Amino acid sequence: MKRIGQFFWLTGCLLWLISGQLIGAGVAEPKLSVLISPARLSPDSGFRLLVVTEEESVAGRIEVKFRREEGEKLKLELRKKGGGPPFWFWWEGQIRQPGQYRLEILQGGKTLESRVVLVEAERPALVRTNFFWKSEEDWDRNQENLFSAWLDALFHEASEKDSWPDLNSVLNRPGHNFLHDHLGQNEDGLLKLRPDCADNPFFLRAYFSWKMRLPFGFHECSRGSLVTPPNPGRWFHNELPAGEGTETEKFGRLMRMVMNAVHSGTGRMALDQENSDYYPLPLSREALRPGTVYADPYGHTLVIVRWEPQTDSRPGVLLAVDAQPDGTVGLKRFWKGNFLFATSEVVGEPGFKAFRPVVRSQGRLRLLSNREIQESPDYGNYSLQQRNLEPELFYDRMERLINPRPLDPETALRELFQALYEQLLVRVESVENGEKYMRAHPGQVIPMPSGAGVFLASGPWEDFSTPNRDLRLLIAMDTIEEFPDKVAAHPEMYRTKNSEKPGEIRVRLQKLSAELASSLYISYPRSDGRLQVLTLEEILRRKEAFEMGYNPNDCPEIRWGARPDSEEMSTCRRRAPAGQREKMERLRVWFKKRLHPPT
Repeated sequence: MKRIGQFFWLTGCLLWLISGQLIGAGVAEPKLSVLISPARLSPDSGFRLLVVTEEESVAGRIEVKFRREEGEKLKLELRKKGGGPPFWFWWEGQIRQPGQYRLEILQGGKTLESRVVLVEAERPALVRTNFFWKSEEDWDRNQENLFSAWLDALFHEASEKDSWPDLNSVLNRPGHNFLHDHLGQNEDGLLKLRPDCADNPFFLRAYFSWKMRLPFGFHECSRGSLVTPPNPGRWFHNELPAGEGTETEKFGRLMRMVMNAVHSGTGRMALDQENSDYYPLPLSREALRPGTVYADPYGHTLVIVRWEPQTDSRPGVLLAVDAQPDGTVGLKRFWKGNFLFATSEVVGEPGFKAFRPVVRSQGRLRLLSNREIQESPDYGNYSLQQRNLEPELFYDRMERLINPRPLDPETALRELFQALYEQLLVRVESVENGEKYMRAHPGQVIPMPSGAGVFLASGPWEDFSTPNRDLRLLIAMDTIEEFPDKVAAHPEMYRTKNSEKPGEIRVRLQKLSAELASSLYISYPRSDGRLQVLTLEEILRRKEAFEMGYNPNDCPEIRWGARPDSEEMSTCRRRAPAGQREKMERLRVWFKKRLHPPT
């Protein structure tokens, strides 16, 4: 009886403890991530304050107080805010005198966080090491929230119409880059960063890690095949010997190592690979935060930077940033034309992935395992949900995340046309970049690789040819042309009129499609410099020509599908050699199938 009594007593204590934890969890104070930049404040200088929270209910009620311990209050200006989740606020202020300051963050008059900030008369010098940089903290939820907010803020006001000639031009904007000159060494003015699409996620992650003194690493990687996915090789990280040099010189040196080691296969390692630089995520709004990487099955890579929520007046949009081989950086919206997804007859396993956290263990840097990620209270988002997922299920799931409420088909069709239009504007710039190169090198013929190497090369061919982009463009055109039939076959997916029959839906959308195609247009520079205007209607009629329009040795008229006997073609002054045209004809089957040959 005594043992039974002890059992019930212990059970009662356990239930009491559990209930107390549950009650405590219900009233737990919201977690905030706070960052002050620059890292070392000094008198008579400005500073930035970033406050990040995952809770929308908290976001609208945050207030900040910053004062000297003696009582003098500093004036803070709210510069911008955004996100969700995480939600972030960017304040700016001015420090006048050295001393000890108190930062308080409040919600409804209640202090959520209070900390002392020391401002020294002279800014202390950075500690010099022979590493690229020394890690001072590990990656955790707090740092991931700051990383997401930093990326969101970096591209906060940008749209699909914006592009930059290189990553330097993105980062060297103090009004957008919260970490500009964070180390106080004028380090941003000397950066020279021109990543391609595979490198770009690593450059962004490395930049944040460098400024925040967090660990960063990357692997060499095999290319893989249809039988064997890409596999990791040697691992490099920021605490390897870097040699002499300034902060910027060392960082640039590490980024050159990234460019030599990282390639399209890096993002397509097996989803359950323990030593990959990325790990796979579930398809959920919470998991797909700014900083999430999308590796497509054919080698392109993008990074999520912003969600624009669906409202009563406009559809939702998911935006990501990518870099092109010619160095340009731009934003892309999520849709079939930009985010290709397939799980059969591809090399490796594509999808949405996050950077695998790097932590210090027993004095050395290492990567968390899949199990550690899943069991971590800071993460817990490792998932194989995307493995072998059918493409249509993938796109349907993503559409529900971007637009939780079904769209009316007219709005959806207009959004598809807008996405295609933005994609064509990017192509205008890409083709013209190739023309600038050819004008600077008169008489030169850019060598063309053989076979699948056309999609995966280096040098001027990689910089100025467009086979990958044109394959996506063809898929985008198909998506628009097939849309009326898709809605007619599945009206339950959209807000259609109850009394409308499938045939009537199809006719109505085909009519709207024709109107939109004739009203939207782009213009490209012809060989003689004159602008040629093309409506989307004309471009859709030329769809087949884009199967052979990616060679920079061809004039722009050929690359835009001008008819051989047209006035438009009369200004063409350059054609690819016959041998290259023969290679392109042999590869044309892949474009017709809308498939990418294994690379």
